[in-house]
Amino acid sequence: MSSGSAVTVTVDADDITDADSFHAVFASAFGFPDFYGRNMNAWIDCLTSLDDPDAGMSAVHVRRDESLILAVEHAQGFKQRCPRLFAAMVECAAFVNWRRI
Repeated sequence: MSSGSAVTVTVDADDITDADSFHAVFASAFGFPDFYGRNMNAWIDCLTSLDDPDAGMSAVHVRRDESLILAVEHAQGFKQRCPRLFAAMVECAAFVNWRRI
């Protein structure tokens, strides 16, 4: 990939019905480790470490000069079904971005 490129990870939000399924979907999509805490703090930590393969926090890796595009398929249904969890995902993704800057 050239400088400024992006890595895309797609999750199917139709598979998310509660916090447990949210964390299962993301753990599968990103290859989070077995010790993943299955909470939003752990989610933030794993996503913040995408540019550090040695940390072992994810099977997905993004170089420092790359961006991650998180494609959430069926997001509208997820937002309607689990509004608090959807809002937490958006807020935590924003925090990951802030942390990386």
